[in-house]
Amino acid sequence: MKFFTLVLVLAASFAFAQGELQNPYKNDPGAVEVGRGVFRISCSPCHGIHAEGGRGPNLTLGSYAVGDRDIDLFNLIMNGVPYSEMRGYAGMGPENVWRIVSYLRVAAKGATAEKLPGDPAAGEKLFWGKGSCGQCHRVNTRGGRLGPDLTRAGRSRTPQYLRESVLSPDADLTPGYDTITVVTRDGKTIVGAQRGFDNFSAQLVDIQGNYYSFLKSEVSSIQREEKSLMSGGYQRVFSKSELDDLVAYLSSLGVKR
Repeated sequence: MKFFTLVLVLAASFAFAQGELQNPYKNDPGAVEVGRGVFRISCSPCHGIHAEGGRGPNLTLGSYAVGDRDIDLFNLIMNGVPYSEMRGYAGMGPENVWRIVSYLRVAAKGATAEKLPGDPAAGEKLFWGKGSCGQCHRVNTRGGRLGPDLTRAGRSRTPQYLRESVLSPDADLTPGYDTITVVTRDGKTIVGAQRGFDNFSAQLVDIQGNYYSFLKSEVSSIQREEKSLMSGGYQRVFSKSELDDLVAYLSSLGVKR
């Protein structure tokens, strides 16, 4: 096994010297099966057991934000994405990362984008209008910063996940967006979305966009709760068809045309 690993590393080094690093397991059925198993252990909690998405994007469509070459996927899995939920998996070794890439290539064959009900254009109007979603969420250069940036929502989340996030925002809260409640020594209560939290201090942004930073030693109490500031009553705000329109719009964000 050690000899095989050495050969693989030397082969990869030679390929890199010649130009773009190549997948040493390309078109290897055995590697695909191993990659499938590694994927299910390490990647399925976010991307689904069949790589069709969940908390993370659908990986079976064959088009990716980082690029569509094998080396693009390899680098993404190895290094992760800074300041995101996608951490790097260099610890599993380059061999297993290449096997995952080989599996994803097979999983993507024949996959087609899900045909969604709803009108994205109508959903965009609902987002900025009736739903007031832009008060807290940003799309490109427009909107608020209280909630997660949705500029690439269609690439990073599945339609089902987006729908559930609108209807039940506490069900799977985006990391780093806990609710912070601070009670100052003069009795004032300030509630906002987490921007930072440690043993000594807390940082938050309130619904008006005001930023606060407090030392725990200088206030009466600081409470952090794993819940969203977003209301969970949108099933009463939108009709079923309007919700379809909104999800269609969110699913279009960041997706290649």
